[in-house]
Amino acid sequence: MKTVSLVGSTGSIGTQAVEVVEAAGDRCRVVAIAAQRSADVLAAQAQRLRPELVVVGDASLAPSLAQRLPAGTELMTGAEGLVAAARCADVVVNGVVGFAGLPVTLATLQAGKRLALANKESLIAGAPVVQEARRTPGAEIVPVDSEHCAIHQCLSVVGGRSVLPDPHPAVKRLLVTASGGPFRGRTQAELAAVGIEDALRHPTWDMGPKITIDSSTLMNKGLEVIEAHELFGLSYDEIDVVVHPQSVVHSMVELVDGSTIAQLSSPDMRLPIGYAMGWPERLDHAFGAIDWSLPLALSFEPPDRASFPCLDLAYRAGREGGPAPAWLNAANEVAVAAFLDGRLDWLGIADVVASTLERCDGVPLRSVDDVLEADRQARALAAADVERKLAAV
Repeated sequence: MKTVSLVGSTGSIGTQAVEVVEAAGDRCRVVAIAAQRSADVLAAQAQRLRPELVVVGDASLAPSLAQRLPAGTELMTGAEGLVAAARCADVVVNGVVGFAGLPVTLATLQAGKRLALANKESLIAGAPVVQEARRTPGAEIVPVDSEHCAIHQCLSVVGGRSVLPDPHPAVKRLLVTASGGPFRGRTQAELAAVGIEDALRHPTWDMGPKITIDSSTLMNKGLEVIEAHELFGLSYDEIDVVVHPQSVVHSMVELVDGSTIAQLSSPDMRLPIGYAMGWPERLDHAFGAIDWSLPLALSFEPPDRASFPCLDLAYRAGREGGPAPAWLNAANEVAVAAFLDGRLDWLGIADVVASTLERCDGVPLRSVDDVLEADRQARALAAADVERKLAAV
């Protein structure tokens, strides 16, 4: 039986991970759950899962939460609690949203545990320090993003268990698929007036607001390109994006002999979550199985880079390396938050990211403190850009 820690257990990934664990029966057991503020959901999950440890990031919520936990369950708070949750299980699911997931990623890898990574931002922004932690004996990353999980599965067909981090010589390129988001087919002029509700109306996936907005700008796909580079070791010239509106082919690997291997399933995040928990074995509850008795049409097209400039901004940051991906991620988080608050228009997201990235200082990231400082600087500049745009309206 594998023990599992769910960090970010009350969010979209975390709640689906609970379903996966329950479907797995006696093959998985949750020993820790953690969230920043959702005390009511945490209490209900604790009663349902009976973990050994519950962590709430906001310490002010601890007194009331403690009264609703099962007898014998330990309660911790703050960063210390999150680190404890990241070290107490065989598999740690990092479902924290955004850059805040970095401490969980580092603590898991430094403890020599398996990281089921749904928090791409921590790998992207903290790449140098994360890669160092990844070299800890026993540490491994199995991605939960559907695209990277698909690539992981395809590469395992080519290279067996050793799919990370060095590319197999038979691999020519990775093809990361994108649904195209809610605005696929629209010109930049047509995108000038889109609103929050429009951007949150994803055609195939049910996700949290931040990642859904990232999908609408194609920034999510750009971040996934950087993540694929960090996970699998291929250069940016060997990683392409292809729009696939049906979201059935989750990504592909093209081989040097012309063959292409793809992973197909219906859109269901529980499949990659279960894959990351069970690897190298597979859990036997079929999430996302395709009914092959029904007609199925699959289409592919190149991304519209003119209407969705965030994709090329991410490629640029990835190629620059150093602190640029951290700056890209920080600026994007600030811009998306401003958009969701109604303080920035949709087209302004790319403008703020581009302006911030132009001022990246190029200082190498050699420590966690360096990563935090890069994140702080980029956020401050991006926030100032947002304020300037507001003042100009």
